[in-house]
Amino acid sequence: MIAPDKIAQLIDRFQFLEAKMADGNAGNEIAALGKEYAELRPVVETVTAYKDLVTQIADAEAMLADPEMKELAEAELPDLKAALEASEHEVQLALLPKDAADRRPALLEIRPGTGGDEAGLFAADLLRMYQRYSEAQGWRFEILEESLSELGGVKEVVARIVGEGVFAKLKYESGVHRVQRVPETESGGRIHTSAATVAVLPEAEDVDIEINANDLRIDTMRASGSGGQHVNTTDSAVRILHIPTGMIVVSSEKSQHRNREIAMQVLKTRLFDLERQRVDNERSADRKSQVGSGDRSERIRTYNFPQGRMTDHRINLTLYSLGQVMQGDLDEVINALQADAQATLLAEMGA
Repeated sequence: MIAPDKIAQLIDRFQFLEAKMADGNAGNEIAALGKEYAELRPVVETVTAYKDLVTQIADAEAMLADPEMKELAEAELPDLKAALEASEHEVQLALLPKDAADRRPALLEIRPGTGGDEAGLFAADLLRMYQRYSEAQGWRFEILEESLSELGGVKEVVARIVGEGVFAKLKYESGVHRVQRVPETESGGRIHTSAATVAVLPEAEDVDIEINANDLRIDTMRASGSGGQHVNTTDSAVRILHIPTGMIVVSSEKSQHRNREIAMQVLKTRLFDLERQRVDNERSADRKSQVGSGDRSERIRTYNFPQGRMTDHRINLTLYSLGQVMQGDLDEVINALQADAQATLLAEMGA
């Protein structure tokens, strides 16, 4: 049963925002009010549909006392009650605590783990998988920093992804991804196991992190290239050391000014993520959510090429459609991870 007072508070807040925006005196508050209004609107629509069903059931039950209307009411009530049960679940989901970072752009970082050259090639495959998924979602995918091996594998890559609900969908991808397959470099046809680490961080905003200039050491250096026309012959690469944490960020695009911007944004995002993890660890010291724990040393997924399957170990989900998954068809696994996270929250709230 949904608490009536919680519903009333929600609707009151929505009506207040609506009136405040309509009176034209919101001034500098208009952007913040508009954002909150847009976030509340689908929740209020869900709640309103639930309230309408409650009213319809009450009316139908009242009709049972009328001999002329009893048969009609008895026919309607089972469908109305079934719809109410589904609507109540939708309201519970809509009222779940929201991660304030869910609507933000994200930084995607991929690095090879164990497995030598094959790990770098797998990291490159993961990069293409996320790029294709982003394109299918209509998101903008921009590679900020990329270091490749001679075989075309990834040594390290950082990409920025911008679009609706990016972090909400990709935040469960952080962790160790393991691959089992015959490497291109293997002549004996033996199956190897290697791994790559994925980190998805919500992009920091200026108000999130304030960095003291005295805490930074910024160096410029000559960027390394892949040879030929790609060799950078100017000292344009930027290396930033955040002294308190020892965190190092490097950007080596052609423009030194752009490199400084990129490196500072990546640094802010990593520091913001560090703070989010600290707060989350304090909040959940007595429990650890199976999904979205932020533990990037955790093996979360296996891609088995000989059997054509992908298994997500956190939710025991196995899909025998590895080809489609590697082409960026991640909807089924991401939807399952989101549903599991919602079920965990509902259980914790006693819903």
